[in-house]
Amino acid sequence: MNSPDTHTSTGALAGVRVLDLTTVMAGPATTQMLCDMGAQVTKVETAQGDIIRRVGPSRHDGMGTIFLQNNRGKRSIVLDLKHPQGRECLLRLARDCDVLVYNIRPQAMQRLGLGYEELSRANPRIIYAGIYGYDERGPYAGRPAYDDLIQSLVALPTLAMMAGNDRPRFMPLAIVDRYVASVAVGIINGALVHALKSGQGQRVDISMFETMAQLVLSDHFGGRTFEPPLGPPGYSRTLSPERVPYPTLDGHLSMLAYTDAQWHKFFAMIERPELSQDPRFVTMTERTIHIDALYKLVGQSLRARTTAQWLELLTEADIPAAPLNTLDSLIDDPHLAQIGFFKPFDHPSEGPLRQLASPVRWSRTPPAPPAAAPRLGEHSCEVLGEAGYSREEIDRLVAQGVTLDGAAPAASAPAD
Repeated sequence: MNSPDTHTSTGALAGVRVLDLTTVMAGPATTQMLCDMGAQVTKVETAQGDIIRRVGPSRHDGMGTIFLQNNRGKRSIVLDLKHPQGRECLLRLARDCDVLVYNIRPQAMQRLGLGYEELSRANPRIIYAGIYGYDERGPYAGRPAYDDLIQSLVALPTLAMMAGNDRPRFMPLAIVDRYVASVAVGIINGALVHALKSGQGQRVDISMFETMAQLVLSDHFGGRTFEPPLGPPGYSRTLSPERVPYPTLDGHLSMLAYTDAQWHKFFAMIERPELSQDPRFVTMTERTIHIDALYKLVGQSLRARTTAQWLELLTEADIPAAPLNTLDSLIDDPHLAQIGFFKPFDHPSEGPLRQLASPVRWSRTPPAPPAAAPRLGEHSCEVLGEAGYSREEIDRLVAQGVTLDGAAPAASAPAD
């Protein structure tokens, strides 16, 4: 690993240098988590920039909300990787990096002359991490892969319909991108540990379809776990149409009695103690078989009191429960406020912002406070200078359109 530098001096990955050739969501979320752990992440962009720069509200073009959250603390360099000089710049940067992460198709990296063979020749200890749609050994190799497409392939919309929706529905967040990013961080860190012990880099491929198939089927393999099958796939509890936030007298409440003791307490609470002896509800196995009837009973019972009254009773009985938040009430949640989950930040070009803190606490290597997301090409000249390019060479690359000097900040917008 490289020694710590002035850009990332704290965190468990301090001194690790990452070249980030990713766009949109899964790749940038991966490298953001590495950045949160102290890695120095250099984001390589085209002259048009990551398309996600233009998603969501913004004060200046190219600095939308998702980009600001997924790319804070990174440096941005513009390189035209289709230009021979741009490719040479990338290979030169890779010589001093520990990790390269990309999320275009492997065939496209090969066409650019930036496959693993080329990168490992430039730096034998580099971790070459690809995040893309499908395992290259199967018939889906090379197909486009976006969150919605992978959700469809791993049956998430079907599960939503099985659970009571009137039609197949996507989950209303980029769950594939976010989950695959979390998996990718663990894989990359494992490869880094191996490199630290052996001095050897390697190629790691994180395919979205297979990663999500494992996630879905870990819950829903069901009877098809066995040969021959002992029943259909699916976990009945999570597929129950009655598994919803339950209406109360004045709102909604989520409740999850789980153990025998918790259900006995709940039945006593609703003045139906005899249900503890009902054969349908006596054991976990029987409750799972009859989960629709059980959850329907809960839903009918919770209408009798207010959310606050139920929360008090359930908390006293040690039965897990929580109110139903909206997006606004989540942002204003008192727990998140008390732990400082939202960090006020004065961005040099975008003005006052709130950034999401890392959700992880470290006793010895806490991450540095959130830093600014970069303007397009803000660090091009700085990064190329560190790689040994002279000012004259950098100016020539700018003139050729190989890179972009985006160091000059835009005028700050007034705070909203």
